[in-house]
Amino acid sequence: ANLGWMMSEESKVCNEFLDYVNGCHSEFHAVLQTQKLLTVAGFKRLSERNDDWAKIIKPGGKYFFTRNQSTIITFAVGGKYKTGNGFVMAGAHTDSPVLKVKPISKRSGSGFLQVGVEPYGGGLWNTWFDRNLTVAGRVVVEKDGKYECKLVHVPKPILYIPNLAIHLNRNIYSEGFKYNKESNLLPIIATEQLNKLKSGEEKTKKDTDSETEEHHSILLDILAKELKVPVEKIQDFDLALCDTQPACIHGVHDEFIAARGLDNLMMSFLCTKALIESCKEDSFADEQQIRLVALFDHEEIGSRSQQGAASCMMSSVLKRINNDPKTYDAALRKSFFVSADMAHAVHPNYAQKHESKHRPMIHKGLVLKKNGNQRYATNAVTTFIIEHIAKKNSVPIQKFVVRNDMGCGSTIGPIISANTGVRTIDVGVPQFAMHSIREMCGTKDVHSSFLLLKNYFLEFYATDNKFLVDETS
Repeated sequence: ANLGWMMSEESKVCNEFLDYVNGCHSEFHAVLQTQKLLTVAGFKRLSERNDDWAKIIKPGGKYFFTRNQSTIITFAVGGKYKTGNGFVMAGAHTDSPVLKVKPISKRSGSGFLQVGVEPYGGGLWNTWFDRNLTVAGRVVVEKDGKYECKLVHVPKPILYIPNLAIHLNRNIYSEGFKYNKESNLLPIIATEQLNKLKSGEEKTKKDTDSETEEHHSILLDILAKELKVPVEKIQDFDLALCDTQPACIHGVHDEFIAARGLDNLMMSFLCTKALIESCKEDSFADEQQIRLVALFDHEEIGSRSQQGAASCMMSSVLKRINNDPKTYDAALRKSFFVSADMAHAVHPNYAQKHESKHRPMIHKGLVLKKNGNQRYATNAVTTFIIEHIAKKNSVPIQKFVVRNDMGCGSTIGPIISANTGVRTIDVGVPQFAMHSIREMCGTKDVHSSFLLLKNYFLEFYATDNKFLVDETS
């Protein structure tokens, strides 16, 4: 009976993630999807432009706000919270490596209309070939003399980057798959011949005029149709290509998830869900700290932006919520941050790429990531706290360090830790094919990681009070 309950709970969390990620067509949509979860759970929206937060924020209250529509910070104030008690936090990121539409995207060649794109982040761009692609993002639209940003996603496959036939690329067997990111990643949107027939001679001529020279009119027409606005109302946009294949549970035993952007939409979802569910427990009325989740944009390119983790955003938000300069530094010393970013599972075809004693497995639990050179912020103290909570709740965990002869990636963990002075640990669900257009992880890790993160929010305060580091007993 217990096994049946576990399986049903595992399935429930995984299917909730599918619903979430299938709506996350861009970083903007990821924030929107997160907002929907929070709104249903009773969280109230704040504005950074409002200087009266102190009058709004109350013990027992649940709040969120967004910046640039691509970063969202959520927090819940414990029922017995007092200024200076500190924060129990988790963070992830909303962005993934994608191909972004250039400011002047109009391209053509050999009878085809193409769209100019720019690689964002360190993607496995070879996986974007031979996929049914579309566009998603946000569009600046004029309405009644004012301007607003509207999100857009074209559900129809409208773009394609075809591979070169093997007969014209014999060297691929000896030299590997090589491509030029400037000239070989241009997706096709239409043929000039059929576009001419469909559009008519007059519109085709107009497409060469200066007023539409930045983008093909066919692309603007599709956006306008999806947004239900006249083309001339479109002022500008932030668009990226995305896969049209929906996420799914797969495998003979339904034990895997395949989706776009598991790195890091999975951790964004799990952190948010863990916070929401932790606040449903009766113990929230006795919580003495503030529970917070921060989902940042631009992690994939270094986090250095107004809405990135390397900005002053986190520090300024914590100061604003704490609302007392005298207790702020002490509050940070009482706080903790879980940097949640996906981890590398050992690949059965490339097992040698992992250090022999640190090979995270699918279905073996959340991975604690450590690096002596501080590419991850994990140390013995932060490891012990999370390990203690995991053991108490019988939740599996794993440990990872990179091989000495390989470079190590990084996360928002060291950035947040350095900028705020808050104790930090780096963790992540193990996955395959990180930065591919389609990635893969295990269903059991999704469920167990959710349980660990939820219990982290519930039990950190009590656990931390039993642990002395810089103080004497």
